[in-house]
Order: sequence, then structure tokens, then C-alpha cells
Amino acid sequence: MKLYGIPNCDTVKKARVWLDEHDVHYEFHDFRKHGVSAALLSAWLEQVGWQKLLKKTGPTWGKLPDAVKSSIKDDASALALMLEKPNVIKRPVLEHNGKVLATGFNVNDYENFKL
Repeated sequence: MKLYGIPNCDTVKKARVWLDEHDVHYEFHDFRKHGVSAALLSAWLEQVGWQKLLKKTGPTWGKLPDAVKSSIKDDASALALMLEKPNVIKRPVLEHNGKVLATGFNVNDYENFKL
């Protein structure tokens, strides 16, 4: 199992605490240190779609020019932006046995996710 995100993100911290408290073993992948590949993002986009994977709140999205924001209309345009600015990926992304939970952290979602 892998948890993807950035360590100082409050939502990622909540997810890590929950996983630790429930004795769920996972590997943490830091987007900033280790990056994220086009192949990985493409696989996630196939499962959850760009609307669910793209974080449109927060300072990274807020600082983007309006022209860039309005150009995000499909998986391809979202993929390009996420590769350039991984902080616009909604965090955390939990991946296990080829399945992705990419809706941030929600206790009910984690409890219902097949760990």
C-alpha cells in the first residue's frame, strides 16, 4: 500500500495518523521529493477522473493565471498541469492492489476501502 502526498499537508497528516492507529502498513511517497510520473497519474485518472484528482482549492491553484485554470478541461490538460505542479493533486492519494482512493482523507472512505 502506498500513500502519496506531501508531509506537511494537514490532510495527509490525518490520513497517516489514521493508518498508523489502525495498524495499516503503508509506504509514504512524497510528491516533492520523489515526483510523480505521467504513467502513474494516467492510471489514477483512468480510475477517478481529473475532476476528482485535481485540487482546485489551496494556494497553488489560487496562484495560477485564470487562462491556465480555464484551460483545464480534460484528463490530458489536467495531467500536464499535475506533472508541472504536483501540489494541485488532491491529497492524499491512497493506492492498494491497483485501486485508488483519491478523495483526500475521509474516515468513512478509509474504513470502507479494502485495506
